[in-house]
Amino acid sequence: MSIQRRIRGLALKIGPLGENDRLLTILSYEEGIIRLAIPGARRPKSKLAATSALTFLEIQLGGKSNFPRARQIKVLKSFSKLGEKLETLATAQSLVELSMLLVGSNDPQPEILEVILIHLERLQEPKIEALEILATCVQACLHLLALGGYGLPLHKCCRSGKELEPPIGNWNWRCSLIEDEGFEIDKIDDSKLTFNASELALLQRLLKPNLPRKKESGQILGPLAVWIKLLELVEVWIKTNLKKNINSIAILRKSYLSNNSLGME
Repeated sequence: MSIQRRIRGLALKIGPLGENDRLLTILSYEEGIIRLAIPGARRPKSKLAATSALTFLEIQLGGKSNFPRARQIKVLKSFSKLGEKLETLATAQSLVELSMLLVGSNDPQPEILEVILIHLERLQEPKIEALEILATCVQACLHLLALGGYGLPLHKCCRSGKELEPPIGNWNWRCSLIEDEGFEIDKIDDSKLTFNASELALLQRLLKPNLPRKKESGQILGPLAVWIKLLELVEVWIKTNLKKNINSIAILRKSYLSNNSLGME
């Protein structure tokens, strides 16, 4: 049965389909993840040939409901400039990969799409600095995980139930990541990641809408090494709880580790 309908969403990836068509995967407001055919898109003179990943689209669909076909495509917003830097591209791809783990077909989650669009807009700011890109990736992933039901429990000890209230200035205080549970107060020998009070406080602030910044200068709070550590935390949490590696996060972390070894601030 052929069904005509319109959807709006973010193009996540695009690939070949047959001789002349393309297969588009899109995160839509109306239906969650959709895979659809773009007829004739691989022909040079096709009106649909310009469709690419990381574009926000309005699409008129037809064809069978289980495998629709694009009839018309309108580009509402392009995030193609993110491909000009490895760091912004890897961050954008990290959000794409994570969204595909959190959202299914016929599973509309408009809040997840909204969060991705907000952070893609931030990444496309012309004067965005390297540290802000990294911080944006960490914050965006935390927000998406929370919306998808896999949020990091950042306010209570996962073993004792005590409030996680980092005592700023107490440099002996520690909490340790239990990979499939959350944080336990104290330093645990076999924990992969341990955090001091300032690091945990910074992590907790990332649940707010905006990145934490210094009041005077507006610069991102925290040194590069701490943000790399927080990205590793996100990577470990996703791998443990969603049973999947996010390749783009690994690429981003390795890039910043390399920059950190060269003394980048």
